[in-house]
Amino acid sequence: MADEADKQQEDGEAAEQWDLVNTPLGEKWSGRTRYAAAMFFYKRGEMSAETLEVYRICARLDSEDPLPIIRDRGVGKDWLKRMGA
Repeated sequence: MADEADKQQEDGEAAEQWDLVNTPLGEKWSGRTRYAAAMFFYKRGEMSAETLEVYRICARLDSEDPLPIIRDRGVGKDWLKRMGA
C-alpha cells in the first residue's frame, strides 16, 4: 500500500515539474523555473547533460526558448520529441 502511495506522489511531482518546464516564455523568472524543472528530469535520467546545459544557459534569459538551441546543437532528440518540438 505504501508503494502505491509513493508512486502516486512521484507521479504528482513529475506532473508538477512538467508544468514548470513548460512555463511560458517571457514571464519573470521563467528561465530559472524551466531550468529547475529540467534538473528534476535530468536527475531522473530523462534528459541528457547536454540538454540540461542549454536550460542552464537560458536560465537567466526568460524570453529565450531552449528548444531551438537544443535542436541546433543536435542534442536531446528524445527530449525534443517528448516536448512535441
